[in-house]
Amino acid sequence: MEVVLGQVEQLPALLAVSRSALVRDWDSLTLDRALEWARYFQHLYDRFRTRPQLREALGRRLRRSQPYPQLGFSTLGRCPQLLGLALLENRALPPAACRRLLRSLPRSPGAGTGPEPRGLELIARRKAAACLLALSRLPPRRLPGPEAQLQAEAQLLLRRLQEEAQEIPEAAGQLRWLCGVLEQLPQPRAFEVVAAALVLLKQGRGQGRDGSSLDGYQASAAGDGCTAELLLSWLLGSQERFSAFCLCLPCSYLAFLAGHYSQLSRSYLDLLTVWGSHLVYDPLQGRWVKSCLDEAELSWEELRQRFSCLCQGSTLLKEQTQAALKLLRTQDGDFKVCGVSVWTDLLMEGSFYLLTFIKMSTIMQK
Repeated sequence: MEVVLGQVEQLPALLAVSRSALVRDWDSLTLDRALEWARYFQHLYDRFRTRPQLREALGRRLRRSQPYPQLGFSTLGRCPQLLGLALLENRALPPAACRRLLRSLPRSPGAGTGPEPRGLELIARRKAAACLLALSRLPPRRLPGPEAQLQAEAQLLLRRLQEEAQEIPEAAGQLRWLCGVLEQLPQPRAFEVVAAALVLLKQGRGQGRDGSSLDGYQASAAGDGCTAELLLSWLLGSQERFSAFCLCLPCSYLAFLAGHYSQLSRSYLDLLTVWGSHLVYDPLQGRWVKSCLDEAELSWEELRQRFSCLCQGSTLLKEQTQAALKLLRTQDGDFKVCGVSVWTDLLMEGSFYLLTFIKMSTIMQK
């Protein structure tokens, strides 16, 4: 077994060489040896995927042989496709070796059989996914269908989390892997992808329009709960990160997430409390203003809008928000006049909008 573990450690080097200029010296024999190694790694995957202890040992050794834990046991099963894609994208590969590669890939074991695509078909799908992810680095004006793109990125993240959960049973190890992946994305994009993934988990793991689940995989409620806990652990693990997350997303989006994830709603209300405490009342202007531009993240109008979105959510979220505001007003002295407590004014604003909504509903019914 130690020999096999030592061989698995060479996989990152094989993939790295396939993307380098060293392949310009490859002939057909060298290419065949590389493809044989790739098929051997796939054979190891098929042989050990039903044996948890050996599967975990192989995944652990593979992660140890690279600086970033992006490769795992599931990578062994995709090795021929990953190697083929890297070589096809490498312009240094000689024409003769490239032609040899194109003839060899369709004859990979299992090509054209079973529910899972193999060979060039799977490479085409993975190449399309890679191009889709690369769009996130283009200017916004060139992004076609940002919502569809976000959902695709979130689905890919959820699928990888499924695979890592099979290889790394410990939540701490899964969280380290997630941190390594998300830290490679620009922060605003990472927040958007995580938020979209949380939404998809509440919508049945991002089922497509045809009703099929992600990659044909029907996750259990318990599995979705564990995945959501992992995403929330990353999000709430840093106050600075969570604050940036809340500033990045629209308040209506945050209200939706708060209505479905109690951990997030509590942290969001606590954060709004901190932001609201930095506002002071200016009697000359007759309104609440930022006490310090460096500390106050939101203006009065923005704070009011965020609380209004929370009160328009589910009944439970509305009650939780109003209870938090009333408690804050009581702690400020329970004054019920404007300009004394920001929480009093928020409650009075909420009551005004509620009465206006009732009156408008009554007029429309008549």
